[in-house]
Amino acid sequence: MPIYEYRCSDCGFQKDVLQKISDAALTVCPSCGKETFGKALTAAGFQLKGSGWYATDFKGGASSAAAAKPAESAATEAAKPAGCGGNCACH
Repeated sequence: MPIYEYRCSDCGFQKDVLQKISDAALTVCPSCGKETFGKALTAAGFQLKGSGWYATDFKGGASSAAAAKPAESAATEAAKPAGCGGNCACH
């Protein structure tokens, strides 16, 4: 279940609430009792970058990307039919 940050626009009270996505949003401020309590826009707790890895996983910089290139090239060459010069529609 996601954690939503709520903030009252009248009194400034803030609270993090664990809710299901399908739950109705809270509207009444627990501090002042007014209906000015709403979800605050916050940054996501994670980033997705690159070819499917989280930004915090396997941080290797250029060396990791460079190491992956030769393996991809070898796999591509192995998949070509015998006698293929690279100027055909087989790959």
